[in-house]
Amino acid sequence: MIEPFIAKFLSPTKAFRRFSILLAIYHSAEISQQLIGKQTHLSSSMVNNYIKQLKEEGQISVIGTTNRNQRYHLTASGHHELIESLVMYSAEIIRLYSSAKNEFATLFDRFYKEGIRKVVLFGAAETAEVVYAAMRRSDIKVVGVVDSDKGKQGEKFENLIIQPPSSLRSFNPDAVIVTSFGQQEDICRAVENLVGDEIPIKRLSMIGSMEEAA
Repeated sequence: MIEPFIAKFLSPTKAFRRFSILLAIYHSAEISQQLIGKQTHLSSSMVNNYIKQLKEEGQISVIGTTNRNQRYHLTASGHHELIESLVMYSAEIIRLYSSAKNEFATLFDRFYKEGIRKVVLFGAAETAEVVYAAMRRSDIKVVGVVDSDKGKQGEKFENLIIQPPSSLRSFNPDAVIVTSFGQQEDICRAVENLVGDEIPIKRLSMIGSMEEAA
C-alpha cells in the first residue's frame, strides 16, 4: 500500500490524492471513508468530495446508502487510471532517486579529494541504500555497514553483512558516514567512543554544508 507522507519539499497533488484513494479502494472494497482519509492523510470532507467526483466520472461504483454500509469498486476505467497513475508515480520516484544519487556522487567526489578511499556506513536504512548506490559511481568503496539495531545485524545489505557498531575498527575505514538522520548526535558520540579521533565521522546531513567543510 502506497501512502503519502509528511514531506518538506514534496506536496501531494490532486493526481496523487486521486491515485491514493483509488489504491485504497483497490485494496479493500469495504474500506470506510474515515479509513481512506486516515490512509491518505485527507480530511473526511475532501475524501467525500473525491469519492463523489470519481463516482460521477465513472471511475468507481458505490453500493450502499450510508458511509457505514457503503462498498466501493473500481470500474474498468478506474482500474485503468490506477495502473496509469502507478506507472507515472513510479517513473517520478525513479527520477528523484536518480537525481539524489547524482547529487550524492558529486558530493562524495570531495571525500576522494580529501584522501578518503574506504568508508563504513552507520545506519542500514533506505538512506544508506541511496548512499551505497551513489558510492558505486565514485571511486570510494563501502567496505562495511553497521547498525545499532540487533534485529538488522547479520542481515544482508547489498553484498555486505550488517555488523554491530563494535566492529567499526575491524574495517579499517578512512571515514565513517552516518547515514541515519535520527539521533545523529548520539550516534556520533557513540562512534567517537569506539574509534576516537583516528577515523573521521561524516554526517550525511552535513555533507556539502559549511560546517562539514570547516
